[in-house]
Amino acid sequence: MSAVDLYPAIDLLGGRVVRLRQGDYTDETVYGDDPVRVAREFAAAGAHWIHVVDLDAARSGDPVNRPVVAAIAAAVAGVAQVQTGGGVRSVDDARELFDAGVARVVMGSAAVSEPSLVAAASEIVPVAVGLDHRAGEVAVHGWTEGSGLLLDQAFERFPTAAVFVITDIGRDGMLVGPDIRGLTEAAELAGAPVIASGGVSSLADVVALSAIPNLGGIITGKAVYEGRFTVVEALEALAAAGSTSEPDSTP
Repeated sequence: MSAVDLYPAIDLLGGRVVRLRQGDYTDETVYGDDPVRVAREFAAAGAHWIHVVDLDAARSGDPVNRPVVAAIAAAVAGVAQVQTGGGVRSVDDARELFDAGVARVVMGSAAVSEPSLVAAASEIVPVAVGLDHRAGEVAVHGWTEGSGLLLDQAFERFPTAAVFVITDIGRDGMLVGPDIRGLTEAAELAGAPVIASGGVSSLADVVALSAIPNLGGIITGKAVYEGRFTVVEALEALAAAGSTSEPDSTP
């Protein structure tokens, strides 16, 4: 069984740690105002990766939380790596984040509209292509618009992608369980490992996802913040399932 990493998530909105329901900016829950402390706690718990999303930048393109992202990367340097997305729309954005200590950037809307950006940015920093979908249609611009691109048609457009982050928007922040069948099908089609996002609600979900061939990671946010399980418990469950990886010293 291939190694599966846990990606505890920190979603930033106005510098605070929040979670949205189904990507709705009017339906947020605030979990704290010190994202650096949260990141340190995740790293101390044993997470090798931390997934950070700049929700402000995803919506407006203005990277107002970039200093926070840099502070998170600095705080966990040498212990955990940071994967970050939200408003990464150019090669310059990717370069600035790499210079800030980020190990992998997530390109979503920009990648869908201009796939060549992924290849160009990949020369600077590993790129995760974020494919956020509603019922199989990839959504863009902070999940506010449909792109007309179907998920199963998207993978071949990004041959240089390091991984694909697949988010089922309808499940995100809802604690209803992940789409095991859809993710299994996506992992079969993708030319790079898939990171699952959206709907994780229990340790059973974590274990079920870890059994999917070619799955490279599991993003979890609300379940941890709501006390459904801890990062330590999730890592223990993955270890028991034979799915954890050793820390990677390179991006």
